[in-house]
Order: sequence, then structure tokens, then C-alpha cells
Amino acid sequence: MRIVIGEDSVLFREGLTRLLSEAGHRVEAAVGHSGQLMDAVREHDPDLVIIDVRMPPSMTDDGARAAQQLRAERPTLPVLLLSQHVETRHSVGLAATGGFGYLLKDRVLRIDDFLDALCRVAAGGSALDPEIVGALLTPLRRGDPLTRLSAREKEVLAVVAEGRSNTAVARALILTERTVETHMRSIFQKLGPPDSNDDHRRVLAVVAYITAGT
Repeated sequence: MRIVIGEDSVLFREGLTRLLSEAGHRVEAAVGHSGQLMDAVREHDPDLVIIDVRMPPSMTDDGARAAQQLRAERPTLPVLLLSQHVETRHSVGLAATGGFGYLLKDRVLRIDDFLDALCRVAAGGSALDPEIVGALLTPLRRGDPLTRLSAREKEVLAVVAEGRSNTAVARALILTERTVETHMRSIFQKLGPPDSNDDHRRVLAVVAYITAGT
């Protein structure tokens, strides 16, 4: 897989480059400024872009805004955002387009899970950190239909949002697959998106619903 990295921390950037290279991927460019990131992606046309949410010049949300601009130019570009803290301002809209991941940086230390997330995103799937999902699912206004979800349904949805199958959800939460299927039917009856047998489509439907309700 050909990858471009946008990360302002030299130490983290070099470590990530080495990790990806040792895993058999090709890092076409690794830069520390959002402007350089834009140029690198346009030049190399990578299979995946990994972007730190906070980058120069302002060190606020330059990376996330660069991701949005790159997606506007190339709608199918797989993007994985990384952040030190939970920040959802830009992530919901990007997630609704598919081929998107958003992980907290400490997840990179779980190397196998991180590399698996990269492959899912590159293939057009989702990889959302459970903490990010939890923040997205926090009801933002009184009367929000999300308040109708039970605590267990939110737990199930958080794992599904990582792009996991019902089997993986059952294993993660120590449930039977039939129980997971029951929870998912209940979730979609409450939230109202179209039926789908594809986990990725189900996640995008929920995220799109949250976007419309905020």
C-alpha cells in the first residue's frame, strides 16, 4: 500500500514510517505541515493518507481541514485521522463518506489492530475509535432519538462502528451472535436508517443520522 503521512511530531512521524515500512507498505512522503501534506498527496496520489488532526501552521484543526479539502478533490481517497484527544468537529462529516478512520494515537501501540484498521480504511471501510464513537453518540439536544438506545445498544454500536462483523462484536462484548443481531435490529428500528447486511453501510447510516441531527 502506498501511503502519505502528515504528522508534525518528528519522533512519531519517523516511528510510524518505520512501522509501516516494516509491515510491507511504502511511505511515499512523511511531512509535518498541512500545506506540505496537500502537495504530497497531489504529487503521489497515494492509496491511503494518515493525518494528524492538529498540525501547523495553526496547530488547531489544520490536519482535519486538509483532509476535508483532499476529500473534496478526490472523494474516494481513504483517510485515517489520528489525534491525541477526542475531537469530533470534523470527523462526522468525513465518516459519512466511507473509507475513513479516526483513532486516538495510543491505538498505534496496538500494532496488529492498527495495521488491520489501515487495511479496512484503504478498502473503503471504517475504523472509528470507541472513544470517538462514544462522543458522537452523546445526545446533543433534548429529545434526540439517540436517547432511546440502551447502554448495551450503544456498546454494540461502538464496536460495529470500528468496522467489525457481528461475530467480532459478539466476541468483544462476550455475547452470542444472535444477541448481537437482536441488538442491531433494535438499534435500527429506533434510529430509522435503511436496512443493510453490510456492517460498513450500517455504520455510515448511523453516522449520517447523527450528522443530520446535530
